[in-house]
Amino acid sequence: MADELLLTKEGYEKIKNEHEELVSKTRAEVAEKLKEARAFGDLSENAEYDAAKNEQADVEARILKLENMMRSATIVDAATAKKDRVNVGTKVLLKNLKTKKEETYAIVGATEADPFNGKISNDSAVGGGLLGHKTGEKVEIEIPDGSVKYEILKISKNR
Repeated sequence: MADELLLTKEGYEKIKNEHEELVSKTRAEVAEKLKEARAFGDLSENAEYDAAKNEQADVEARILKLENMMRSATIVDAATAKKDRVNVGTKVLLKNLKTKKEETYAIVGATEADPFNGKISNDSAVGGGLLGHKTGEKVEIEIPDGSVKYEILKISKNR
């Protein structure tokens, strides 16, 4: 069986919606492209047919990947997440002890990570390093550039 995949409810819904879109709409669109490309004649030198076959393979591969993700997903409900410790589904306000700047991150599953929008994975160095810690704790985390020290100022539910 595949490794457990942690997702927030929002992340699971996003995957589910993408899967539904691919199965109900995109698959039919690609089938229509294949049908049209076949009408152009000789398939051995038909660029449109080759492109449509490649697109079909990509769509089917993505559908399979999404199905595997949904099967192995464990949904972490932010509403029931304990906010006394950092976990998937929590939002964390941190103070970088070197720069004195405050940073806020939502801890999410790996497939939902979007660091440029403040969503970091529980599998990332910083996300993983924060897991299980409480408000007021100081945490030193090894990152590729060395280490960073944070103080956890606040933990809240990620909405």
